[in-house]
Amino acid sequence: MSCHCFLLLLLSAGVFGVEVQRPRGVPLSKRQFYEEGKPFTCLDGSRTIPFDRVNDDYCDCADGSDEPGTAACPNGSFHCTNAGFRPLFIPSSRINDGICDCCDTTDEYNSGAACQNTCKELGREEKAKLHHLAEIAKEGFLLKQQLIREAKRGLEDKKAKIAELQVGKKDLEEKLEAKRTVRETAEQPEKEAKERHLKAWEDQKEVVRKEKDKVRMAEVFLELDDDADGFVTVADLQSHLELDPDSDGSFTKLEAQAILGGVDRVDPVAFETIWSSIKDKYVSETKEVVPEEVAREDTIEPVSDSDSEQYPEDDIPEDEDEEEEEEEEDEEDDDGDMADYKPPPAVQTQEKKDDEEGTMPPYDEDTQLLIDTAQKARSEFDEAERALREVDDQINNLEKEVTFDFGPEAEFGYLYSQCYELTTSEYIYRLCPFDRVSQKPKYGGSETNLGSWGKWAGPESDVHSVMKYEHGTGCWQGPNRSTTVKLTCGKETVVTSTSEPSRCEYLMEFTTPAVCQEPPSPDSLSDVHEEL
Repeated sequence: MSCHCFLLLLLSAGVFGVEVQRPRGVPLSKRQFYEEGKPFTCLDGSRTIPFDRVNDDYCDCADGSDEPGTAACPNGSFHCTNAGFRPLFIPSSRINDGICDCCDTTDEYNSGAACQNTCKELGREEKAKLHHLAEIAKEGFLLKQQLIREAKRGLEDKKAKIAELQVGKKDLEEKLEAKRTVRETAEQPEKEAKERHLKAWEDQKEVVRKEKDKVRMAEVFLELDDDADGFVTVADLQSHLELDPDSDGSFTKLEAQAILGGVDRVDPVAFETIWSSIKDKYVSETKEVVPEEVAREDTIEPVSDSDSEQYPEDDIPEDEDEEEEEEEEDEEDDDGDMADYKPPPAVQTQEKKDDEEGTMPPYDEDTQLLIDTAQKARSEFDEAERALREVDDQINNLEKEVTFDFGPEAEFGYLYSQCYELTTSEYIYRLCPFDRVSQKPKYGGSETNLGSWGKWAGPESDVHSVMKYEHGTGCWQGPNRSTTVKLTCGKETVVTSTSEPSRCEYLMEFTTPAVCQEPPSPDSLSDVHEEL
């Protein structure tokens, strides 16, 4: 409750004062400028006129100050004394316009309007309203004091908890380092044992690969030895163009001799020396037989009955003949393209390779024991690391709360981690102080972020009276949404209203005891008198 409310409360109580004579429409604060019998100087200093020209229904001063009680000056103003209620200024144009603007009826002194003095009644209503607000402010301030006490206790508890967690953190760090040592000690023999196992498996696969290579070499030798005389000759090699070193389509005798080591023929023993140079290029003469039915399916396309019987042979339209000719030309082009096409070389996948070589055999008992021991050490290390991380998170969150600006005496701290909702005809608005503001359709739909916590944004004299939430969901071809939350004194903590004064800029009214101020004592205002 602000100080001016209590001032108005005392004014409405009917404190006795002395009526001071002055021209109609002049407030008491300007009485000294209107002294009867002395020339009047316009309040803007523009000119001086005889006093009898004040309120003569003719505008002499540019600022309208010579006609405070008439409607002569368009820029003049009339002061309603409104004894028993609040004083009021109205434009001079409303004087004697037949409408009662002043509750004491002084603005209609010559219009004949049937006005009644309602100032005392309005004063009583004002007094009751201000009394109610004063009670709210008083109770809200008491609640605020309680919030401050709880905040202080909570602050002390959080600091004590941080100190406790810091001690526990040191123990966890020591345990983590011990677990790290155990893990590293267990992983080294595990690594060595797994490497030995893998090497043994690789050696075994290499033996198998060499045996297969020998078998294939013998098979290729027999394939190349067409006359079965026990020798592979230059002519035998020339029959396999894929072995041509420069792949120019001309496999010469000299090129074949170079492959054979400079001789015309080799026996099986000498063939071993050249095998490594041809085995990757050699294509076996043995071809896989494709079943005739499969071949037919690949080459023959079914013809629908409707296509074959659509037209009699002699009645085929000329257009269709032309289309068929074009299609035949296209097919010829396609055939030409296919003739130049070479299928990509078959690539042996790792999966197929693994299938051929078999799977790695299981670890022996000793190696598996080392693996199990290392895995247990890793699990215990991960658990210790997770526990330390959780403690770190707790400490960081508590330190954030301890250092956060929750008001001069941390009175707003109770709002932290809380959320408050207001439901309107269309939306559900949700305010989570120091976090975010959101909006969600009442009857289903996705949530829209109206802003995340930004800062305290009240005036310098009362910075904690306004919250600012920024960088919300962007509007279509507009700025990001933002929300200003105006805090007012109240016994309850509740969102009272929301609006959108400007596009994508929201205003929310929020009552809380945390902003209630200590009411001024009536004694401090005892010298206030009612203006008459």
